[in-house]
Amino acid sequence: MTTQHDTAPSGAASPPGTPNQPPAVSGLAGKSTGFAATDVLINQFDGGPDTVERALNTGEELQPHTELGLKDDEYDRIRQILGRRPTASELAMYSIMWSEHCSYKSSKVHLRQFGEKAPKNTRMLAGIGENAGVVQISDELAVTFKVESHNHPSFVEPYQGAATGIGGIVRDILAMGARPIAVMDPLRFGAADHPDTARVLPGVVAGIGGYGNCLGLPNIGGEIVFDPCYQGNPLINALSIGVLPVERLQKKEAAGVGNVVVLLGARTGRDGIGGVSVLASATFDEGAEQRRPSVQVGDPFMEKLLIESCLELYDAGLVVGIQDLGGAGLTCALTETAAAAGTGMRVYLERVPLREASMSPTEILASESQERMLLIVAPHKLDEVLKVAEKWGVWATNIGEVTPSETDGQPGRLVISWNDHIVVDVPPGSLADDGPVYARPIREPADLILLQADRAETLPRPSTPDELRATVLRMIASPNLCDKSWVTEQYDRYVLGNTVLAQPEDAGVLRIDERTGLGVALAVDGNGRYARLDPYEGARLALAEAYRNVAVTGAEPIAVTDCLNFGSPEDPAVMWQFAEAVRGLADGCQQLGIPVTGGNVSFYNQTGAAAIHPTPVVGVLGVFDDVARRVPMGFPSPPTTEGDLLFLLGDTAVELSGSEWAWVTHGHLGGRPPKVDLAHEQALGRLMARASEREHVVAAHDLSDGGLAQVLVESCLRHNVGARIMLPEHVTANTPFVWLFSESAGRALVAVRRGRDKAFLALAAEHNISCVQIGVTAQEPVLDIHNEFTIGLDELRESFTATMRNLFGGPAEGIIRPAAAAAAVAEPGQPAAEPVQAVAEPVVEPVTEPVVEPVQSAGDAATEGDREGGKSVTLEISEAGAKPHDTASGPADEVAGLPTRSETDPAAAVPGGPIDSGTATEPAKPDDAEPEPKG
Repeated sequence: MTTQHDTAPSGAASPPGTPNQPPAVSGLAGKSTGFAATDVLINQFDGGPDTVERALNTGEELQPHTELGLKDDEYDRIRQILGRRPTASELAMYSIMWSEHCSYKSSKVHLRQFGEKAPKNTRMLAGIGENAGVVQISDELAVTFKVESHNHPSFVEPYQGAATGIGGIVRDILAMGARPIAVMDPLRFGAADHPDTARVLPGVVAGIGGYGNCLGLPNIGGEIVFDPCYQGNPLINALSIGVLPVERLQKKEAAGVGNVVVLLGARTGRDGIGGVSVLASATFDEGAEQRRPSVQVGDPFMEKLLIESCLELYDAGLVVGIQDLGGAGLTCALTETAAAAGTGMRVYLERVPLREASMSPTEILASESQERMLLIVAPHKLDEVLKVAEKWGVWATNIGEVTPSETDGQPGRLVISWNDHIVVDVPPGSLADDGPVYARPIREPADLILLQADRAETLPRPSTPDELRATVLRMIASPNLCDKSWVTEQYDRYVLGNTVLAQPEDAGVLRIDERTGLGVALAVDGNGRYARLDPYEGARLALAEAYRNVAVTGAEPIAVTDCLNFGSPEDPAVMWQFAEAVRGLADGCQQLGIPVTGGNVSFYNQTGAAAIHPTPVVGVLGVFDDVARRVPMGFPSPPTTEGDLLFLLGDTAVELSGSEWAWVTHGHLGGRPPKVDLAHEQALGRLMARASEREHVVAAHDLSDGGLAQVLVESCLRHNVGARIMLPEHVTANTPFVWLFSESAGRALVAVRRGRDKAFLALAAEHNISCVQIGVTAQEPVLDIHNEFTIGLDELRESFTATMRNLFGGPAEGIIRPAAAAAAVAEPGQPAAEPVQAVAEPVVEPVTEPVVEPVQSAGDAATEGDREGGKSVTLEISEAGAKPHDTASGPADEVAGLPTRSETDPAAAVPGGPIDSGTATEPAKPDDAEPEPKG
């Protein structure tokens, strides 16, 4: 195959029919993208695009800026910045980059607290403003992690919305130089028995499992919460974590004048156009179904190849800067990389590999097609980059070069052309950094005082043994407290072989270094009801619970990420909730001494005027010196007939407002949430770490939703071990009901081996933690509450496990099967199911040039540097890389019994692609491909 490595265009527009270059007149043939800048503007000019030259001469031409989410004053400011009206492409770019989703224009004034109140920290290598936070966990290794939302797309198209949410957060991790090693999924849906929940939840679960499982990443934890407030607006948050050698940390700056801009990964299509400016930055209404074109379509097989190719590029030192393409697509990647370096860029859109040749320049810039990365590469290393991309079978195209700053010292300009027509000429910083910032009005919700006065502590409570027994069974069968195996069984939790603890444990635990046992623990938590009653305390409670979930495993909490899900920022009551939650989280992190490393704000989570409960979701990262000392949640089988001793740590008060009991029993939400003492949480964490190191504790489980009763049931059922409990009436005036169902914070239940109890009690006293023995584990399979009731574990298990099965039937894959999977199992001679596509556009295949057969390897991306010292940072997907012309029975996907990419994307061949510096070509179709990767 011949390639051109020139960094400048040939000087003449390519004729129609040239591969991947659209004809001079672009149009949509009557198809709608759901995005005003493409639907309204691209086809109204005389045979060509809206150019900068034309914009200079047609200053009074009306433009649909309001349809793109831009206010009148924002549009006027754009004109002031440019000294003219924007072109159609520029208008689309500003609408994207100045959207709430990308610019954080309503939240910046509050988010500054995370930096202003950040505790001193020597571990953090990258923080807020980067693709993901990076913290150092040893002299050699660092970990990067982040949580983000994909809420609106997942409501409109559950499978693809959730799947591409996983793909996007994984690329954020990849962009920092890390190998992604796991994912987590905090999820919130409407009422469990609502018909629309039966539509959304199975699709979301199938999308998360389908994408994550195909990538070979374990799903180690998360949440599933049901509440009517999320009925029209489910929250689909996704977290990913990766590991990297400290020296491999990547930057996004487009540094180095003359360096080449390379687009790596999948071809660009019309999926996702307007996703961040129209879909994610507006409330839902009755027309939500019409927004299906704004949902991206994912291809995990291409993402896997993209991951391996990027890691090889990093280890070979071939990348100057890198940025993933997710929300806002090429627009965001070009402007952020250039603005970060203060340089300019010259970009040639006709070089971008397209799935549909009729795409306009505006569509190319606004597309949110998945599985793409933007690389900044030194010219003399371009050939090596292309060879690596060819090896992994991904598209790699030189689309431009880095240009210098202005002669007056001002940052450079981003100049973009399309077939010799200049369609964009802007200062990149004006898009990436200089968007509007609003100090929006804030006002405490008018109903808050009355809501807080309506305390759940005054509600009727069960008092007799029979009533308490019935309440336990009803509570553990409620949607929020029941067993979630129906969901977690759809996910691979142990792929890669380094998962030490996973769902339903308090935290997911991963081994990072197989030689030393170095590892990390991760937990995500949030409680929308608590935040509705008091957003400041609700955020602190979410932080405390995630911190405690990590601490009870024995890990040391060291860093925080967050996903802040709220209603419309244009509502003063919502902005008050947001401001209070941010203040609470910033204050809490300052007190705990752990920094917020990054995260996400998701506004406009409401349908009409009905906003969701304010829902700050907090992820906490902890570190182990050796994961062999982790503490699981389930009671182990007792070594003797006497059993292990059970201790309740922390103080229990009459705190029922916002509790699961109040909601399940009375449908009640009111009062004030439990009080949180972060100094106590720190002390509890230190106690658990020391107890873990000294092997005093064999099981531990934090108390939160559902209280002690829930913890006893989960700990017993984990390994079918019974427990005999005597509630400590002599300690306080609490009734048995309060002991069982209060949701006081700062508590944990621990199991201690006999003979270790005195040492553990002394350790608890040393840390000033209240510690009361409440029972023992038992060989008999019962949960016995002395003088109250006894329930057999079989009866508990039936109540605990039946709910999800009764609500949703069979497994998620059987309910919402991806179209690709349906195609793969079609009967011989029967037509395959249609693939899922965001926009049903005709696919125009480009003319192909002869190409060298690409290597179809999906293994051995690890370098020698990875393998040194036995670090599990390699986490290879194959023990031996395939060589060119290796043979197998078929493409890797076919060997695995999975659909090939050609089944999921009619325009794509089996994983493979062209490598070209200028004009992209058709992927090669080799006769042989590599066998299924291991692990």
